[in-house]
Amino acid sequence: MQNTVRVAVDAMGGDNAPLEIVKGAVEAVNESTNIFVYLVGKKPDIDAELGKYTFDTTRIEVVHAEEVITNNEAPVLAIRRKKESSIVVALNLIKSGKADAFVSAGSTGAVLVGAQLIAGRIKGVERPPLAPLIPTVNGVSLLIDCGANVDARASHLVQFAKMGSIYMENVVGIKNPRVAIVNIGAEEEKGNALVKETFPLLKSCTDINFIGSIEAREIPSGAADVIVCEAFVGNVILKLYEGLSSALVKKIKAGLTSTPISTIGAALVKPALKKTLKDFDLTGYGGAPMLGLNGLVVKTHGSSHSIEIKNSILQCITFKKANIKEKIEQNLQVVE
Repeated sequence: MQNTVRVAVDAMGGDNAPLEIVKGAVEAVNESTNIFVYLVGKKPDIDAELGKYTFDTTRIEVVHAEEVITNNEAPVLAIRRKKESSIVVALNLIKSGKADAFVSAGSTGAVLVGAQLIAGRIKGVERPPLAPLIPTVNGVSLLIDCGANVDARASHLVQFAKMGSIYMENVVGIKNPRVAIVNIGAEEEKGNALVKETFPLLKSCTDINFIGSIEAREIPSGAADVIVCEAFVGNVILKLYEGLSSALVKKIKAGLTSTPISTIGAALVKPALKKTLKDFDLTGYGGAPMLGLNGLVVKTHGSSHSIEIKNSILQCITFKKANIKEKIEQNLQVVE
């Protein structure tokens, strides 16, 4: 059990809970012997789903939580009032040290608020950002922040850049990752007030590989490894990515089957096309880690199916082994 990563999973969060959440947890423990899962939520419902599968019963434990926080509840009030909710109970497993990580497809607001109030921030971290991996022509890039801090300050974005660099180097394995700030042009004098204030601060950082501004159209080409922005911009980029990917897949499939000849051609290119499309499938990259916390918190889409849940759980292994929390802590202490 020494190398085991213990992950608390919100079994009641998301549109497809608990069915897809439980299925994803089972798939994760069946795929990796390094995972132990706490399934947190209404025990009768979870047990009913677990009964459908074969797995090592010593590596999944059900932790009962009577309440559920929904998307239409005010996050702060919900976290404070619903102490027996699956989100709060799961986060307390991190706080107590029983769990190393937390995965949820539930209310984003409640997860973000609860993570900071219960798990707590690493000393020196001003604002923990959400940072998903997004596919590019050259592999993946880290989009930071994509939804946690819509009113960020320049100092926050500098920390995002530092934490993102640590993540990409130690989890993804990209040495000296290229850091860029999202802007409306390449020139240093362009941008809104936040970008103009942040640019020179990033430029003066000696512990990151800052390459300047990046325009949105350059992101899919992999022009940078760490893409820095405040959450409003980041969320727009992420949602456009998702929508455009889905639309393109539909158009490609329709075009390939539009005539008898194209259908024959589609059969010939299907293996290569399937691999290419898989590379740009966001579900294959797990959820968005919330960096800068005492413990790993991973937020997945509310519509997540078992594959996203499984990949979100499995990504916790690399995060824990790479000692990301400790590396972020050391970096910020040096800065202070």
